[in-house]
Amino acid sequence: MDDQSVLVVGAAPALQDYLQAFLLSRGYPYVLASSPEEALDSLAQRNFRFTVVDLDLDPADPADLIRRLKAQRGEPGPVIGITTRTEDTGEFDAAALETVLHAPIAHADLDRAIADAPVMPPAARELAVKPTSSTLWQEIELWRSRKMRDVRQIVNEAAAVDVTVLITGETGTGKEVVARAIQSLSARRTGAFVKVNCAAVPRELLESELFGHERGAFTGAHKQEIGKFEAAHNGTIFLDEIGDLHPTLQAKLLHVLQDGVFSRVGGKSTLHVDVRIIAATNQDLERAALEGRFREDLYYRLNVVRVNVPPLRERIEEIPGFIQYFVQKYSKLYRREGFSIPTPVMDRLLQHRYRGNVRELENLIKRMIVLGDPHLTRTYLPPVTSARATRTDPTAVVFEVSLKDIVRGASMAAERDAIRKVLEQTGWNRVRAAKALKISYRGLLYKMKRVGLREEALPRRQAEWGGGFPA
Repeated sequence: MDDQSVLVVGAAPALQDYLQAFLLSRGYPYVLASSPEEALDSLAQRNFRFTVVDLDLDPADPADLIRRLKAQRGEPGPVIGITTRTEDTGEFDAAALETVLHAPIAHADLDRAIADAPVMPPAARELAVKPTSSTLWQEIELWRSRKMRDVRQIVNEAAAVDVTVLITGETGTGKEVVARAIQSLSARRTGAFVKVNCAAVPRELLESELFGHERGAFTGAHKQEIGKFEAAHNGTIFLDEIGDLHPTLQAKLLHVLQDGVFSRVGGKSTLHVDVRIIAATNQDLERAALEGRFREDLYYRLNVVRVNVPPLRERIEEIPGFIQYFVQKYSKLYRREGFSIPTPVMDRLLQHRYRGNVRELENLIKRMIVLGDPHLTRTYLPPVTSARATRTDPTAVVFEVSLKDIVRGASMAAERDAIRKVLEQTGWNRVRAAKALKISYRGLLYKMKRVGLREEALPRRQAEWGGGFPA
């Protein structure tokens, strides 16, 4: 079976994160293989557009692995190797590697390697030489926790198959970003992405909003209007807050899911649309179906592939990256260049529970920047009260932050400060900094990325390595 996916073999954590962000930004579906055995198993089931191999992976023999990949029944496509070695790479050339890239590398290096690879499909070449720069992928690149890497893997797999997807998660976790990621990676990427908030439109108007209406269908319908489903033909419709859909519209939506047909309000003709449906909710639809508040047959139709986006409090290691991203974005937007957050405030932000998740954090950073309040003296950060505590003592305020989270946040803040200090002392020379910190060079790069220092290093060293993955 032919496949347009990319196979990534044996990448170290930092390189894996970099490659995932690159492939997503270029629209390539991918498969991660952590071992040669996994890579060979994947090749036994499909062909790949091209393969990327971390040549520094120990204790594997890269040359032997590449020969085995080439001999496998499936087609690995052109094989691109990445290495930090500076010595002769003749052993890799002998293994029929099309390209060997020496770190540090940038996105442009990979773009050229892909575009120059033999037997390159035209569509792939077009993607390779015309990289995109979407805010969506900048946001996804910030999702570095293990749970969000799992989400990205499901997104990647769901995008390859044209099925209905149900995205669940609390308010503000990024469900729309996940929906847009699926659309951008799918065969419908050139089609429209149409969003409908089922909770924001009054029930009386939502049917017309979704399916359109004929002239004279109701008071004020002076002309024919097409609905969101028609607008999304050959693309994707994103039904946000699907749990709030009225029962009468649930029945009509079920009919569209089953047959792909519907009629406009006040119309007699039947219309056919080719639309992929992605739905999202912060409700427990399974319970709602059992309690009769949501059609059970519709729930099962929607729940073909399910993506659960975890709350931010379960992804605490991502908070420094999100803070940095929002500070950079909104300090520029609001003309507050130079705005920065002191370490004690960063520690306080790491301890907050964010019941509104990423949206709450984003709005908090906005307020701090607009008010010029990096020390939280004018911006109120409300404590989270415990209902159990207030029943016994109404004046009591309890911070619902686990000791583990506090220790993790404090440790990350301390690690960030220590690494930053050494980097500044060495003029951001990462080789010298790694020696001073008594860790490996790759270990330093991984830690910089984990605590959110990677982007801060970019302006100082961008000319040296082009803004890409440094090693």
